[in-house]
Amino acid sequence: MTKLFIALQYVLPQHLLSRLVGFLARTEWSILKNFLIEQFIRSFKVNMTECDRTEPTEFQHFNDFFTRSLKDGARVIPEDATVCFSPVDGAISQIGTTENGRVVQAKGQDYALADLLADDELAARLQGGAFTTLYLSPKDYHRIHMPFDGTLTKMIHVPGALFSVNTATADAVPGLFARNERVVCVFDTEHGEVAMVLVGAMIVASISTAWHGEVTPVRGIQRWDYKDPTPVRLKRGDELGRFALGSTVVMCTEPGKLEWDDERDSGDDVRLGMPLGRWS
Repeated sequence: MTKLFIALQYVLPQHLLSRLVGFLARTEWSILKNFLIEQFIRSFKVNMTECDRTEPTEFQHFNDFFTRSLKDGARVIPEDATVCFSPVDGAISQIGTTENGRVVQAKGQDYALADLLADDELAARLQGGAFTTLYLSPKDYHRIHMPFDGTLTKMIHVPGALFSVNTATADAVPGLFARNERVVCVFDTEHGEVAMVLVGAMIVASISTAWHGEVTPVRGIQRWDYKDPTPVRLKRGDELGRFALGSTVVMCTEPGKLEWDDERDSGDDVRLGMPLGRWS
């Protein structure tokens, strides 16, 4: 079944399917949207007790439910600013350092950092630095938060495929995260440059950032430069963005700036605020 699932992704109209799902996810017809939300909660065992709205009828549409906010205190951000914490709820797909300009995707699979970032100069500056790939499953909280204080310097939207980003697909599809649609957010921090890459996936209806809103796909690569007099500054714990249906975040740093905790490994479940390592 896994091989069939992978094979189908190569032939299915990925973007058409995602647009159709996006249409359903935005419908405000109460009968349909309540049914979709109820079935999703039941199928994926979503923990609604930690959400600030707990009933399907309280959400405007499915996307409103999917990008739901949490109750105050549901996640705790470490007070120690030297702690690098998980920016999302999810699981660690990979964690380590980039080597020879390559990022590990899965056992026996890697891809070029420059391809992921769509910026050769940025990739050169981040080569040899720490990286982690965090997978958000359907049941997870789908907002991404800042694990550091940072000033946004640029954002790059890279159009691409929409393969699933689950473990089976990551194991089988070469260069998965560097070929899927993605939004690269680059921050200037006290720890040097840090790139936060929001990767789209099959039936991901949209990727949004806190400062831009929904990033609308076009045919080519889009680039935005953020400079004074109105810089975008975000604090640790601030919301960075959100996925309307599923996906993955890849974080990349400059070399020598971040050391991962020894006990963190591929496959570990994480929650927003959980310590992953320390900034040097």
